[in-house]
Amino acid sequence: MTDPLVIEFEVAVPAEHAFGIWTERCATWWPDDHTISRAPTCVSFEPRPGGRIFERGPDGAEHEWGTVVAWEPPTRVAYRWHLFFDPSEATDVEVTFRSVGDDRTLVRLEQSGWERLGDSGPPRRARTDQVWQEMSRRFATCAEGSFAGRLSP
Repeated sequence: MTDPLVIEFEVAVPAEHAFGIWTERCATWWPDDHTISRAPTCVSFEPRPGGRIFERGPDGAEHEWGTVVAWEPPTRVAYRWHLFFDPSEATDVEVTFRSVGDDRTLVRLEQSGWERLGDSGPPRRARTDQVWQEMSRRFATCAEGSFAGRLSP
């Protein structure tokens, strides 16, 4: 069995703001070079279990990234994730947002299900760890910058 990938970090924003940036303004911190269209006009989470996670390219084409499994604002979102892969190769992602003080939130991402990928699971997990490390930094910068400017999520 391959251990889940876990990344935890704090952001200097309330949980409600962090959840909104993650789920409603994903395109503001997600890098274009890690998308299918390379220049999405939006990245959307349909806010309900069974909802799609998708990007819309400049040509209007939609590209699915996953399916929402749990939608519990502002504390938790979970999804089956298959960006760049066939849905049969999806892994499970759960992101929680826990208040740890005045305008501070602990964000915890756990990605599991690597064993379903067989021999390709461990190397994909290792690559994904590097990607999520960078994404967490980009997310924190965006969340904190938009909160400082008091932009709504």
